[in-house]
Amino acid sequence: MASEKLQVIPLGGLGEFGMNCLALRYGDDILVIDAGLMFPEEELLGVDIVVPDISYLVENRDKVRAILLTHGHEDHIGGLPWILSELNVPVYGTEFTLAYVEGKLEEHRLLDDAELIEMLPGRQFGIGPFTVRPIRVTHSLVDCVALAITTPLGVVLHTGDFKIDLSSPDGHPFDLQAFAELGKQGVLLHLQDSTNVDRPGFTPGERAVIPRLDDIFAATKKRLFFSCFSSSIHRIKIAMDLAYKHNRKVALIGRSMDNSTEIAQDLGYIEPPQGLIIHPSKIKEYAPHEVCVMISGTQGEPMSALSRAAVDNHKYAKIEAGDTVLLSSRVIPGNEKSIYRVIDHLERRDARVIHDDGTNGLIHVSGHGSAEELRMMINLTQPKYFIPVHGDYRHLKRHVELAKSTGIPEKVLLLEDGDVLEIDSRGAEKVGKVNVGRVCIDNNSTADVVLDTVIRDRKHLGSDGLFLPIIAINKQTGAIEGMPEITTRGFVADDPELLRNARDVVRRTIEESSGEERKDYGVMKDKVRGDLKRFIQKNANRRPLIMPIILEL
Repeated sequence: MASEKLQVIPLGGLGEFGMNCLALRYGDDILVIDAGLMFPEEELLGVDIVVPDISYLVENRDKVRAILLTHGHEDHIGGLPWILSELNVPVYGTEFTLAYVEGKLEEHRLLDDAELIEMLPGRQFGIGPFTVRPIRVTHSLVDCVALAITTPLGVVLHTGDFKIDLSSPDGHPFDLQAFAELGKQGVLLHLQDSTNVDRPGFTPGERAVIPRLDDIFAATKKRLFFSCFSSSIHRIKIAMDLAYKHNRKVALIGRSMDNSTEIAQDLGYIEPPQGLIIHPSKIKEYAPHEVCVMISGTQGEPMSALSRAAVDNHKYAKIEAGDTVLLSSRVIPGNEKSIYRVIDHLERRDARVIHDDGTNGLIHVSGHGSAEELRMMINLTQPKYFIPVHGDYRHLKRHVELAKSTGIPEKVLLLEDGDVLEIDSRGAEKVGKVNVGRVCIDNNSTADVVLDTVIRDRKHLGSDGLFLPIIAINKQTGAIEGMPEITTRGFVADDPELLRNARDVVRRTIEESSGEERKDYGVMKDKVRGDLKRFIQKNANRRPLIMPIILEL
């Protein structure tokens, strides 16, 4: 019976933005779709990235056949180093996606052992009982695909991130015909991107920004600093074309901007005219109206090129009064403070800052389909079952309502991370859960996992400070030597008597302990910590992190 059941198990990306990862299991064969990361919320102090808990995959490592990538954004490939350090399985992706992956794996010294296999839109290939057909979709990045996976029970369609753009700047439009053909053949299950479900209508195509950007290029009298997501290859190409049209040289500033542009040029997505791109050191050799600086840091990242230029701390990017700074991107929720801080610095430099769409035309368009595109895809594919993916719970809920309103899917299911959906000849039902969660990583290293206890300690330090009682104990007699010392960090005591009384508490704790307890420093630290905790909470209404230190004399 097990071989006649298909299981769909989201490990991340359902109930949050980012960390997209889903397991598709038939019998003893598992395919993993995407391996993303998520950037931490403010409360995850000191954490660099968050990746999905892959306990389920590790427990079933002998069944995992491959990882399939829909595209190269961090929320779909950023968790690969973590997963590949645990599971060395083949990774399939399009040419551009694998170029990003190679750089990421090389950074983590995993590239030599990785098996990266290129997949081409429209060309089928087999993995165990599955037949995979990548289908061209359009998004804010290039070379993106949806995955139509034929299983013994029927076709599972995973859209990845998409919008329907039939006039993509790279000449590779959304493949509507392929999805219409799938609908005629029959789709068992459709998993669809929920990001823009609450936006009515259709998302404009990438070319929709050209008129407004063209006006900005024409109206700018001095230097133009153009900032967008470094992965927005379409936008970079449009900016370069406009710079050429308006007789401006282009200087690329920022590591991510450099890397993405280099990959895009190598693969033929950007073909700048000879002499258009200049080294940043040459900027000063041209008149201000002859230069367009493409600079990374559109989200106000503290060490980004734009942030440093905004405070006049960049070697090449010098922003002067009358220069124009264009932020051709959306504000990612949570980044508002850092973005507006950079804008404030730019305004102090008397730069003209353009950072929203306004009423005069678009300077940015989303890479995700809006409600009518989502509805159109359901109408095209005619799925039997439907599951919304990629979004917070409210987005998934809204997407369920949209799918039901079409009257097409026989069953619409709302899944969350860890839910196990089982499909067989009798229907589709949730049958249980697997262990999922978030793994916090420091220093972008697969080795430096941050435990919940560490996060809790960091919160303690940030809110109530650190209390370090230092106690000297005679090794032979177990007697306390002198008065305990107390060092604090980030702890402010209003009462000058508090520290003296705290030393008395520590001394009494030691003196009232038995000789046997005094020789067990683990026991003594716990007793001192407990007595001090009660004393400080009662007298100062604070809960600092208490770390007793015992010196053996």
